[in-house]
Amino acid sequence: MAIVDPSPGSSAQVEAGRAQRVDVPPSPAAQGAGIRIEGLRKRYGSGDTAVDALKQVDMTVAAGEVVGLIGPSGSGKSTLLKCLGAVIEPSAGRMTLGGEMIYDGGWTIRDLRALRRDRIGFVFQAPYLIPFLDVLDNVALLPMLAGRPNAEARQRAMALLEALDVAHRARAMPSQLSGGEQQRVAIARALVSHPPVILADEPTAPLDSERALGVIRILNRMAREFDTAIIVVTHDEKIIPTFRRIYHIRDGRTHEEAGEGRSIE
Repeated sequence: MAIVDPSPGSSAQVEAGRAQRVDVPPSPAAQGAGIRIEGLRKRYGSGDTAVDALKQVDMTVAAGEVVGLIGPSGSGKSTLLKCLGAVIEPSAGRMTLGGEMIYDGGWTIRDLRALRRDRIGFVFQAPYLIPFLDVLDNVALLPMLAGRPNAEARQRAMALLEALDVAHRARAMPSQLSGGEQQRVAIARALVSHPPVILADEPTAPLDSERALGVIRILNRMAREFDTAIIVVTHDEKIIPTFRRIYHIRDGRTHEEAGEGRSIE
């Protein structure tokens, strides 16, 4: 963006600056953030024994964007995900999910369980599928619990399974699936309520290169199709080059950088 000289007689420069501003791509914040975190802090304990797990976290992830979050063990990644997932309460700061403020020095949402169920999708390193439910019911369970009619929930679940190429396994039990199939089912479960946010914690760690890139390809496609903001926490060197933006977290502070954005289509 041009810096316009405000001094008298610089009207031409002003007009040039205005013209140049039109061509500047909008930031994620300007596009409408699915996730916005401002000055987030988390302190455990008090007094001399207090530990600051998060000291200054600022992040913005646009709807439809997949962003990587990386950092060494103990840097605050898990604490940040737990705060974003409304599992633990931050000590200070602000969090907005899907355009709605959920934390501003305190929770602004009364029913955190409903928030987690309906507004946030979780994908973990292990799929955590319910062993006594078949694939279709594993995916349909969340909308059923949210009050959706069973037929509607199963229809929505089947549509996602088809999109993720596992519809032919709809009546299989989790123990009958391969590792890659289980992870795709877990992604379908995370997406079935059409949440504005998905938090993925090491989703490709147990997978080989082909399957890991397949999972990231799916997450990117689903982010675009459902306008979902996705944060992927990872140490996986196979997938880090695919992110267009990366947040490093070190000593409880975030630092943003441009990623390679390597094509995986």
